[in-house]
Amino acid sequence: MPKVGIVMGSDSDIVKMSKAAEILEEFGIEYEMRIISAHREPDELIEWCRGAKESGIRVIIAGAGMAAALPGMCAALFNGPVIGVPLSAKVLDGQDALYSMLQMPPGVPVATVAIDGAKNAGILAAQILSAGEGGEAERIAGKLSAYRKEMKEGVIKKDAQLREAGYRKYIESAK
Repeated sequence: MPKVGIVMGSDSDIVKMSKAAEILEEFGIEYEMRIISAHREPDELIEWCRGAKESGIRVIIAGAGMAAALPGMCAALFNGPVIGVPLSAKVLDGQDALYSMLQMPPGVPVATVAIDGAKNAGILAAQILSAGEGGEAERIAGKLSAYRKEMKEGVIKKDAQLREAGYRKYIESAK
């Protein structure tokens, strides 16, 4: 059963939203990915959101650009955490979507990550799932700890390379 639902309004968003799926796969978290348009398929969105808990979904990650109705509608229909991913688009580079998600009315929150920040949305979903009790939450918490340790070790390694080579050689080696 999926623990996380990843939804986007268009297939043009799939490359950006796949970053959430990749991190969930790395942590061994089951997910379901869907394309459902809030504006063109409102009935399908209502049905999916209302049935999400029954199908095992505990967190929804909703990516949207421009008017960004999808995350807000998910939050209105799903009685669980919704993480919004504002997606950059042609006109305002995702700022319109960002402000739309940040301005949700009281009582209908959407946790919002950075523009095109689907990877962080996946990490946040994992953190939410790790906050529970039991073996699955502990397993996910362990994966999160290992991930952070790996990030830290990567920065330490890069710092050592910079100090050894100097910034010019470091930059040249990164090309």
